[in-house]
Amino acid sequence: MTAEQIFSPAIDWDFGTAYELFISLHVFHDPDSYGIRASWAAGVRSRIPAAERKLLEEVYPFTGVPLKWIHRLPAPKDAISALWALKQVPASERMFKLYQLHEEYHVKSDEDAEKYEQVREALKRIASERAWKPEDADLFLKVFGKKIKSSIKKDAVTRCLDWWSRQDELGEGFLSALQFYYQAFFEEEEKRLEPVLRASLEHAQDLARTLPLEQLFVELSQGVQLGEEFRASKFIFAPAFWTTPLIFFEKTSPDTQLILFGARPADMSAIPGETLPEGLVRSLKALADPTRLKILYYLSHESLTPSELARRLHLRAPTVTHHLSELRLASLVEFTMKHDEKRYKLRIQGIESTFENLTAFLEAESKEKVLIP
Repeated sequence: MTAEQIFSPAIDWDFGTAYELFISLHVFHDPDSYGIRASWAAGVRSRIPAAERKLLEEVYPFTGVPLKWIHRLPAPKDAISALWALKQVPASERMFKLYQLHEEYHVKSDEDAEKYEQVREALKRIASERAWKPEDADLFLKVFGKKIKSSIKKDAVTRCLDWWSRQDELGEGFLSALQFYYQAFFEEEEKRLEPVLRASLEHAQDLARTLPLEQLFVELSQGVQLGEEFRASKFIFAPAFWTTPLIFFEKTSPDTQLILFGARPADMSAIPGETLPEGLVRSLKALADPTRLKILYYLSHESLTPSELARRLHLRAPTVTHHLSELRLASLVEFTMKHDEKRYKLRIQGIESTFENLTAFLEAESKEKVLIP
């Protein structure tokens, strides 16, 4: 029996604009990581009343997107049904329910499982005792510091823990913030995104009929190789708009992997009302940088790690990682994750699509061409 025969997981699909309710908020609190103008994201957040906005800014970077909870919602999984479901949970239990903190974490290694178990136990104790200890802040910095943002400060952690020690207030305030956000921005945004997400889902399902899983994964993720990091006996794919071209993923059970893939077309701007597709602009900017061109040259010949590239370019590893992040946002590189190490190579399709999309954009007004996804 071949390796391909052994690894033949089932594929299922999910759909719901409720994912975008939470994902868009996540993006607006960390716009630089997703290629969104920070000033515009701040403008969206400013539509939320000051008290609720402050709560989100202090808590949301740590809580993130509750993928597992959204996945378990019944159809239609739209924003209204998600807000209604959350309202049915008592305020004191709302955050634990939303982020599934009473359930087992499904993580990739025993070491990670131990860390997350320590975090979960600390959160349960803080909620019960209505107080946190200095070592709790140290634990959060150790576990989440690099995952959330390298520049995260201890006072940001302490503000989040202050909220967590007041579960009634946090639960009420968090729901209120989501409701204000829905009314101020997402209600109209949902109408714009819903047909785009449906079209993307149909396109992905068409691809799944002809492509093996490994190739399907690369296509939907726009450059991520299916490595051991994602291995599971079942995959559930769902479209997401605001994270394009990046993916969100989480195990919903020990052998089921939920993957949210980028669904924004190349000719569509992320920002409502914009006519210039920032995906094309991002790709052209990435190609215009001398260091990134050198990186693409090396990656066109072989796959390399950030450290290997840093040695060839005589640059610091963080500088190379920054450039690789920009190239990934432009869908110009592929990478494989193995034991927390990323190995990159050139994504030929991304290069070809950039120039095809540029040509289509320049000719669209007179010839009404459609930009390729």
